[in-house]
Amino acid sequence: MSGPMIRISEVHLDAEVEALVIDVLRSGHLVQGPMVARFETAFADVAGTTHAVAVSSGTTALVAALEAVGIGLDDEVITTPFTFVATVNAVLERGARVRLVDIRPDDYTMDVAALARACRPDTRAVIPVHLYGHPADMAGIEALADQEELDVIEDAAQAHGATVNGRPVGSFGVGCFSFYATKNLTTGEGGMVTTDDEELADRLRDLRNQGMRQRYEYRIPGHNYRMTDVQAAVGLAETGKLAARTELRRANAEQLTAGLADIEGLTTPVEAQDRRHVFHQYTVRIGEDARLDRDTLAKELAARGIETGIYYPRPIHDYDCYRTHPQVICEPVPEAERASRQVLSLPVHPWLTEGDLDQIVTTLHDCLD
Repeated sequence: MSGPMIRISEVHLDAEVEALVIDVLRSGHLVQGPMVARFETAFADVAGTTHAVAVSSGTTALVAALEAVGIGLDDEVITTPFTFVATVNAVLERGARVRLVDIRPDDYTMDVAALARACRPDTRAVIPVHLYGHPADMAGIEALADQEELDVIEDAAQAHGATVNGRPVGSFGVGCFSFYATKNLTTGEGGMVTTDDEELADRLRDLRNQGMRQRYEYRIPGHNYRMTDVQAAVGLAETGKLAARTELRRANAEQLTAGLADIEGLTTPVEAQDRRHVFHQYTVRIGEDARLDRDTLAKELAARGIETGIYYPRPIHDYDCYRTHPQVICEPVPEAERASRQVLSLPVHPWLTEGDLDQIVTTLHDCLD
């Protein structure tokens, strides 16, 4: 390896972030204050919704959304096993059952036909995951959810600003976003729930604050899911940069796709015609006909100075703690299992240089041609 490692993700915070954080520290109002309200207003514009309710993480966003729509004991929620584990953990935290269905082989999002087959009388909700920044088939999911009278909880943790037919993710059902450090928009830790339903938004605001609207006026049993104003200051500054950084991600992805298109055994990401990918990850597939298998390729790229990521190395039901869990039911998921053996994410973040992109393409050709 020569030169610095090309990282799978980088976090760059500028002077605007510093200034807003300092304003918060000097104000003495550190939690659930005016900066949180400003961030909520700004992010509602990103999600195209009337309301955005800030919470402490993407996971608490999912838990709060499920509780707000009334998911609990004896209910069943359908999602996929090819996601970060928080999607499933949030359902289990509510005491509900989770049924896992397969994904599409092209974009790794929920297979609507598999969803339709899995619906049962006690199915109450569906959690489509907008994976890697590519939206799920919300037209199909929304139509089926209307037919089956299901609540739609969108796991949009990786898809800030992604759209379906020009409509932002997070506006189809109840949107749940994460602002973890490596996300396209970060607060370090934090989350947001988006909705057009005023009553639901009010319930979410109560839930995040121990059930209080005013101090010691308890309306419902609640939780401490509050966001700090320091986190919100980071998020507010970063929201203004999201659109430009997304365009950089998309341009980097386009350059990678052009450079990698003719490598045998390597499949580049797709973008459905009606959807806009925001490339939280640029995920290729290393097929059985490739010169190297996925894990060997990842080690070789690391040795040559290119960091990669495997999201995710095993579907959730393949871990012992979920395989035998009485509240986790898994339908046949051959596509999710195959994807977990083949996917590899390459750097696509906005701070890559032309030299970085050229090195990634050249190195992959050297390894696989």
